[in-house]
Amino acid sequence: MPISATSKDTGVSVRKVKPIADLIRGKSVRDALEVLDFFPSPVAALVAKVVRSATANAENEMMFSASDLKVVGVWANEGTSLKRFRARARGRFGKVLRRNSHVTVVLDQEAKDLGE
Repeated sequence: MPISATSKDTGVSVRKVKPIADLIRGKSVRDALEVLDFFPSPVAALVAKVVRSATANAENEMMFSASDLKVVGVWANEGTSLKRFRARARGRFGKVLRRNSHVTVVLDQEAKDLGE
């Protein structure tokens, strides 16, 4: 049974989160956290926090072991945008959109091979 965790209104645009989400999709939780901990982006720390939260949810709610979990799905959806204005030449204004995203991580147990 899949377990998920979501971080809403992260303050980071979807465009910055998607490449990092693609790095960890399909990996085990241990490998995903290892990649994220050494990735030189502050967005990776945010995604790692969501992975750790999903792992804690799986351990506490479903009694899964962290070593048996695999990242089944990671995605970033667009959240609400803060709308701001910036002064431009000749009394005009320019629109500034501060984009947000919602990051969701879904974990599930890995299928163990029994040597068949």
